[in-house]
Amino acid sequence: MAPAARSRRLGTGFIVPVVVFVAVFYLYPLARNVVLSFQDYDISSLYSGNAPFIGFANYRKLLSTPAFATAVVNTVVFVAGSLFFQFTIGLGLAVFFHRSFPLSRLLRSLMLIPWLLPLVVAGTLFRWMLDTSNGVVNQILLTLHLVQDPVPWLNTPDTAMAAVLLCNIWIGVPFNMVILHGGLQAIPTELYEAASLDGAGRLQQFRYVTLPQLRPVISIVLTLGLIYTLKVFDVIWVMTKGGPANATNTISTYAYQLSFGGLSEFGLGAAAGVLLVVVAAVFALLYLRTLRAEPGVRG
Repeated sequence: MAPAARSRRLGTGFIVPVVVFVAVFYLYPLARNVVLSFQDYDISSLYSGNAPFIGFANYRKLLSTPAFATAVVNTVVFVAGSLFFQFTIGLGLAVFFHRSFPLSRLLRSLMLIPWLLPLVVAGTLFRWMLDTSNGVVNQILLTLHLVQDPVPWLNTPDTAMAAVLLCNIWIGVPFNMVILHGGLQAIPTELYEAASLDGAGRLQQFRYVTLPQLRPVISIVLTLGLIYTLKVFDVIWVMTKGGPANATNTISTYAYQLSFGGLSEFGLGAAAGVLLVVVAAVFALLYLRTLRAEPGVRG
């Protein structure tokens, strides 16, 4: 066998398993979900096999449902709040750890723990901490006499969203810190020296040197964070299951409730899932476009 033919056959041997894996575990479920969103598929369809195509009826019904509108608003609040605080705190920590000091590496490593924990574990941890009766947060507040009665963090619409936001922010801060810290490391020190010679203080150096140099990294971090936060399910479901009174229901949890939460409206759930995938895909394309715009990246 000629070396060129052998090389092509070897390359095909490496590619085929990947193509099969993507087709079976990604493309087929996605295509099946899209088809399902155009069908009247409920619990009876599992037994009868009868699931007529109804066009865009599921989407029209979904968009006219008040619960879905609430889920959209909650998703926007959850994503915006998570991104703002994850990025702000992550940037502050990245700047803090940019300067070498004793135990800086150890502390930076410990900061990664929230990011390394499974999401279910993180959600369970915060659910325990914020428990009304036995939660450590309420116990501390009562001991310090900051509250007279235990606060029902996860059982009140006014505080439930703040609780799940707090957990998701805690999980996402290390990712922002690591990526932004890497971006800070790549900024030439000569730029700071030149700015200092020109009389620029630390705030001016941060504004006119650090932020412009970090702009490509910032755009990537925010885009990836948005895509990740859009699909967050584990944390919310473990902590509140979308309650109370839909106060923490996002599109991902609402889609799950429609399909598997007792409603068994698989067509509607699939339609909600498709809408979420479309939004995530739009931002994924923006992320790829940002990568291609970076110097040295070709695609």
